[in-house]
Amino acid sequence: MSGTRRSDRRPADGSPVARVCVDLPLAHLDRPFDYLVPAELDAQALPGVRVKVRFAGQLVDGWLLERVAESDHPRPLYLEKVVSPVPVLAPEVARLARAVADRYAGSLADVLRLAVPPRHARVEKELTAAPEADAVPEADAVANGDADGTMRADGTTAGAADRPDGPDGIAGPSSPAGGPSGRAGGGGTPDAVDPRGWRDYPAGPALLRALTDGRSPRAVWSALPGEDWAARYADAVAAVVAGGRGALVVVADARDLERLDAALTDVLGTGRHVRLSAALGPARRYRAFLAARRGEVPVVIGTRAAMFAPVERLGLVAIWDDGDDLHAEPRAPYPHAREVLLTRAQLGEAAALVGGYARTAEAQLLVETRWAREVVADRATVRARMPAIAPTGDDPHLARDPGAASARLPSLAWTTARDALRADLPVLVQVPRRGYLPSIACADCRAPARCPHCAGPLALPAADGVPACRWCGRVAAAYACPECGGRRLRAAVTGARRTAEELGRAFPGVPVRTSGREEVLSAVPGGAGLVIATPGAEPVADGGYGAVLLLDSWSLLTRADLRAGEEALRRWLAAVALARPGGAGGRVVVVADGGLAPVQALLRWDAAWFAARELAERRELGFPPAVRMASVTGPADAVADLLAGVRLPDGAEILGPVPADEGRERMLVRVPRARAAALAGALHTAAGQRSARKAADPVRLQVDPLSLF
Repeated sequence: MSGTRRSDRRPADGSPVARVCVDLPLAHLDRPFDYLVPAELDAQALPGVRVKVRFAGQLVDGWLLERVAESDHPRPLYLEKVVSPVPVLAPEVARLARAVADRYAGSLADVLRLAVPPRHARVEKELTAAPEADAVPEADAVANGDADGTMRADGTTAGAADRPDGPDGIAGPSSPAGGPSGRAGGGGTPDAVDPRGWRDYPAGPALLRALTDGRSPRAVWSALPGEDWAARYADAVAAVVAGGRGALVVVADARDLERLDAALTDVLGTGRHVRLSAALGPARRYRAFLAARRGEVPVVIGTRAAMFAPVERLGLVAIWDDGDDLHAEPRAPYPHAREVLLTRAQLGEAAALVGGYARTAEAQLLVETRWAREVVADRATVRARMPAIAPTGDDPHLARDPGAASARLPSLAWTTARDALRADLPVLVQVPRRGYLPSIACADCRAPARCPHCAGPLALPAADGVPACRWCGRVAAAYACPECGGRRLRAAVTGARRTAEELGRAFPGVPVRTSGREEVLSAVPGGAGLVIATPGAEPVADGGYGAVLLLDSWSLLTRADLRAGEEALRRWLAAVALARPGGAGGRVVVVADGGLAPVQALLRWDAAWFAARELAERRELGFPPAVRMASVTGPADAVADLLAGVRLPDGAEILGPVPADEGRERMLVRVPRARAAALAGALHTAAGQRSARKAADPVRLQVDPLSLF
């Protein structure tokens, strides 16, 4: 470090040295630096505040992590400025950020940018002007944190699951120091929470009792068809709050956040929780963040932006639908909300709840390693709650309808929709692709239609539209097939709008609604009507859908992705969960072969069976989560340069290279789970060596990427 020292300054008394995380995205600078705290800033320079410091002659931002008595540096510089006296970085969040950075081979500064929203000066001024703002709690010293053992949350070791099980088989560590002494707003014995819908799950009431008693159970919950998952999460949160602790719940998108918000307001009342989401805007988001940081509310809910939210006396972390790719952060170091929350549970001995209609292989690993216990309904309850589900590729259906193997809407699907509409019930049609014709081909030779300029896929935006490239946007009005010269085009993939048009003609006079990227519906009335929706945009129908049609299953099952079957089942279960029970007339048709494993799991509503099967296959083949993988992506020379400087742990394998986007290549490094921390550390060290040499070409490091291909 270099810079000018001010001779007129004197250091503060007591602990004059501030350890600062400098906000620079360079791997070789991923360590705290010492600065002297001038006497005039002593009262403001608290652990957790934002500061300005001199670094390499530049004035840069930083985070004050802790105050100590002495420095190892012979002549540290002075802090230049305390940007804000509000200690926004909580001690436990700082420790969590260090653990997450170590797990994902990233830097602390990158994680802190995700953990704390950008400062909004007007909001801070409003709060500090209020009378209660004068009593901002002083943050404790923030240790840099040691990530040793924190990754046990992924199931590599039994950890706290070795402790005695809770009632009815719900595992969890004993109550934290102090126990559930005092609910929010007062002490005394915690109130019991009515288990209500949790009674459908044999271990459900025990889970709520453990949360109310201040213990920390860990559960993987498989929700029943038609389950009001938001109400069940609200029950769990209420149980934690009754025990005097706080809760953090993360969901995938704004629609789920609205449902959870309404359920929590109904159970807890107004003013007991805040929402954290990037969609709130800078001012509202920062105001909600400060309310949580100051301990004004016991509960925080949000999208992945909330996974690092400060919660006072955190007693529960929960995530809904952890298989949704929206839970994966697209910014470095690319953490996944599920892994961040499980790490929080491990570090803070908090309860953990991973729920969904489907179950990921990662959640199944938690169950099989006994880090968590599953909360599932018995088969009799499942059969009573699920609709009647039928595939169209079975032999009996093919015997009656030989065209069902190739038809997009076989006769079984058509008659099921017709019968539901005649009974004045709504029909949901799930279509994997949005748009009109998102992929077209030559009508003569069936060759895919490609853009003459960039070779991107051509799409048709409407029935009377002109073909246009989905990559560069250029119009191909005079397209001629380069294979046969033909000028006629046909649909290769049918989108949601074209499906709505076709079904509108098939059922004249029936209202047709679409829900997708352009407009996502949250709810529809219960009368006769057709709802065409893309996955994740299915609205809730009043009373449930009379029929659900799952079309174009091939486009989900044939994707070149490790998680293709898992993702297809997740999307199907989410749609089928909106149907009425079979006893009330609910029918589901999946246009797929009934012998496929994802279809079998759907027919039986048995996501746990499919997750166990998927995990076993990945163990055999050496794929995540049975092993740990890291991807190294960049120009070929840069990737080779980084890997040449990595001291790989024992048992490591290098796979590749394979082509990536924009002329880059990707290499994969695979290690046993026990060597995961060593791999992340080695990659981070190699990245630091490259940044110290000021290597020109950037390399992207991702630990446990969602996509391996």
